[in-house]
Amino acid sequence: MRYVRLVKGALTATVATAACHALMSGGYAWARDSRDAGGDTMFSGAFEFLLTTAASWALMPFLLWAGMRVMGEARNAVLVVVGGLVWVGVSGYFSDEIDRVGGHMPVLALAAYVLLVTGLAGVAPAAPAPATETPRR
Repeated sequence: MRYVRLVKGALTATVATAACHALMSGGYAWARDSRDAGGDTMFSGAFEFLLTTAASWALMPFLLWAGMRVMGEARNAVLVVVGGLVWVGVSGYFSDEIDRVGGHMPVLALAAYVLLVTGLAGVAPAAPAPATETPRR
């Protein structure tokens, strides 16, 4: 049954990655438009850029957790924490590529992230042992 969990993880990772990448692409376009409209001021577009980045970083772990829970999988702490932290690294590393007009993350980087998160979906901490009752006297 572990393969079912891996399939659910792959589906969740794919949807979450597409959603966060789309959020960053749209948000960075908003930041560019704000920067262009702001003229020559030093920080025009910076608020929009930072807000978009923070929203993507916060959304990824939530989507990973919610996607697995919707599909009936519990014990997703490793997937959520490690997947979220890796997303921060990957999206931060490729933020310049996304920030260009028509830019996006390299497909290989996105595919590698989805494969990593799929593998993390197979890592589930052991279920807690059932509590045993003590005999009454």
